[in-house]
Amino acid sequence: MQETYRRAYHNAHLTEKATRATVWRVISEFLAPYVPPDAHVLELAAGYCHWINSVRAARKVAIDLWERLPEFAGPDVETIQHDLSRGLACLGEQDFDAVLASNFIEHLEPETALALSGEVHTHLRQQGRFIIIQPNYYYAYRRYFDDYTHRSIFSHVSLANLLRAQGFHIEKVMPRFMPYSLREMPLPIPAWLIRLYLASPIKPFAGQMLLIARKTEA
Repeated sequence: MQETYRRAYHNAHLTEKATRATVWRVISEFLAPYVPPDAHVLELAAGYCHWINSVRAARKVAIDLWERLPEFAGPDVETIQHDLSRGLACLGEQDFDAVLASNFIEHLEPETALALSGEVHTHLRQQGRFIIIQPNYYYAYRRYFDDYTHRSIFSHVSLANLLRAQGFHIEKVMPRFMPYSLREMPLPIPAWLIRLYLASPIKPFAGQMLLIARKTEA
């Protein structure tokens, strides 16, 4: 049932677009200072694997419930098919230098989001980073529940506080980082324009936030 639900969601909300690969390649460049090239990196709910495929790292692991995950993962990406609402027990004793999550945490029930962020903290090495990109309710409240699978409401303030409660230090917050959705952008977008958008203080249509949290010594 869960896999059928996931497949239906992909068909309705996550149809593949060439634009996404370019966007995530540029985002990976933008975030490269926070992900060392010798890092071990994990992406949660990796989907089409655009982010994890674009990251430069010594080891890359992608987790998703979707059965087609291995089809889209790059040859250097390890894949794990797993329901993340059940936590990260599938990782065993593995730890990472960076954990990535894009448009995922808002799909969890609030108590599950809290528990999972605690598990991410456990699986991060000291000074490791949890890098999150997702809708910011503060700016996207009109459209937030257009996605019928959204379960939790987060703004750049509440998500940062949730992570602080799990022992993270908040390293960077960009309340307005990207447009709310790429679904309205059917044409290819040149990489230079995406770089300009990410660097600009003026961001039309921005409804997604970037939050980087770091695991520090207690």
